[in-house]
Amino acid sequence: MALRFEHGARDTLRTLHPGYFAMVMATSALSVSMYRHDVPLAPTVLLALNTVFFVVLAVAYICRACRHWPDFLADIHSHSRGMGFFTLVAGTATFGTQISLQTNALWLGMGLWGLSVVLWIIINYGVLAVLTTKADKPSLEHGLNGAWLLVVVAVQSLVVLTIVLLGHGALPTLRHELDFAALALWLGGGALYMWIMTLIFLRYTFVHMMPEELTPPYWINMGAVAISTLAGALLVEHAPLSTVVTDILPFVKGFVVFFWAIASWWIPMLVVLSFWRHVRRSIAFSYDSLYWGGVFPLAMYSVCTFHLARIFQVPFATALSGLFMVLAGIAWLGVFVGLLDSLIATGFRNRP
Repeated sequence: MALRFEHGARDTLRTLHPGYFAMVMATSALSVSMYRHDVPLAPTVLLALNTVFFVVLAVAYICRACRHWPDFLADIHSHSRGMGFFTLVAGTATFGTQISLQTNALWLGMGLWGLSVVLWIIINYGVLAVLTTKADKPSLEHGLNGAWLLVVVAVQSLVVLTIVLLGHGALPTLRHELDFAALALWLGGGALYMWIMTLIFLRYTFVHMMPEELTPPYWINMGAVAISTLAGALLVEHAPLSTVVTDILPFVKGFVVFFWAIASWWIPMLVVLSFWRHVRRSIAFSYDSLYWGGVFPLAMYSVCTFHLARIFQVPFATALSGLFMVLAGIAWLGVFVGLLDSLIATGFRNRP
């Protein structure tokens, strides 16, 4: 029983995981958390880094599709990797939220909102249709993992960006329609979580699981309801935008607490399972792009708890939000150092 660390493998264009945009998601969420807590300088640095991440990854995804189309297409048809494409939606939307809050560049936020809507329509219905009509399908044991909840994260990230933009006065002529659409998507995302989580819980408790299979995306079990909490809290904060939300405000508030309670329940469970994986079963920590999917939930829990404290006036939640901001910052730094280590170590190993 020991905790081990190893050098991670370097990604290539051919093997680039479709879920790599989780790095943008994690950085955006951490930046917004620090921005909400008035941390000096760090949000600006993270915004600059995230701009680089977004551009580099966007170019890499396009180049991979052009140069390695068979591998790209294989990922689309994969039950285990195909869900990673939903990070394109969530990463674009969370980056748009980050920019809209930290710079007030609404034109850029609106552009990213439009792009994320288009990506969501294509990926949501395209990937799911491909996997539904696929002839040969894997069992739950081999095809289902926490990344499936990125379907929920993608929807709720759109809701968050929509409400943030409307709250800043964007698209005033469509305010009521977009607010209603955001409410509908928020509720739909909650329903998706229940459907998918039922299968994941079944996978957890009734199907044999090896420690190697308990990958970081299982933290999205918590992250999906954390961003659902944030989306609902923003609907409450901006309720005057539409009479629809105002009329059912107690209902919305109840679901905000409901989602937050589920997210909070998952945290100790995921810590125990991570201990089992890395300490009891000695699975080494080595850099993997999937670890960004573990950082995002921590940062998002901080952000959603901050807004929960604001709408319900519960001071302890503000302190809890600050604690998770620190934990998310440590996790982000650890994964980022792992990324740099994988690049440097692999570079040395590949020298003639």
